Amino acid sequence: MRWHSLLPVALGVVLAGCAGGESRPLPRTGTTSRIQENGFGASGRSVRTLVYVLRHDMAEATEDDDRFARELAAAAPGTRVITLTQPIRGGSDPATAASRGFTRDRITHFADRIEAGRTRYPDVPTVLVGDGGGAAIAADLAGLRPKLIDGMVLAACPCMLPEWRKHMEKRMPGTSFQAAADSLDPLMTVGGIRPQTKAALLVGADDPITPPKFSRGYAEALALRGIATDYRVLPGRGNAILNDPEVLSATTRMLAALQADR
Repeated sequence: MRWHSLLPVALGVVLAGCAGGESRPLPRTGTTSRIQENGFGASGRSVRTLVYVLRHDMAEATEDDDRFARELAAAAPGTRVITLTQPIRGGSDPATAASRGFTRDRITHFADRIEAGRTRYPDVPTVLVGDGGGAAIAADLAGLRPKLIDGMVLAACPCMLPEWRKHMEKRMPGTSFQAAADSLDPLMTVGGIRPQTKAALLVGADDPITPPKFSRGYAEALALRGIATDYRVLPGRGNAILNDPEVLSATTRMLAALQADR
């Protein structure tokens, strides 16, 4: 295990080593396809924590995509886990996803769904789990709509978007990852995150798509905000880490901590 210490300012950043689904699509809007929503775990008055899983931009929801949600619902009784997927039309092209995936309009679509959940369950902690592009959206959302969430777990995050785009252009010569005019970089929105928000970032040491430096830079920015941040590099792991046990463990720890704070 590779551990990292982030100690800017006065903050010591903390480092840390099933029910059936229900589908509910929303109307197609803008440059994106419908949001696919699947629910797992607790419901009604038994809900004590609420988790939204924001998934990769480029794939329709599949049973395997729901594995993390099912396992989290089983590991954290009393948790309602909702997966949100909104594929980008033309998103099989990673450059298209990179340009359209992080716009204010798209982030608002996700935020509105999460606000609806908070209205239904007003007195329970809410956590976002983001994977890849979903992690960058979760980070932006935490800055733009800070009252909606109490914590976020970001897996394989391209959390420094301009630098990540340059990285991808080097990996894919001749491909332009030009940003949309209203694209939002998590480092632009980090100032809006509430200091009491809890954060965890996990990234594979051998991730060729979103190398650790893009998570570390964002973790440092969170720390400078006074936000308790759990940053972990997973040895031998690549880009696909959502279903890694370490991500599940980081999420259950956060849920337990939020419950203890209540």
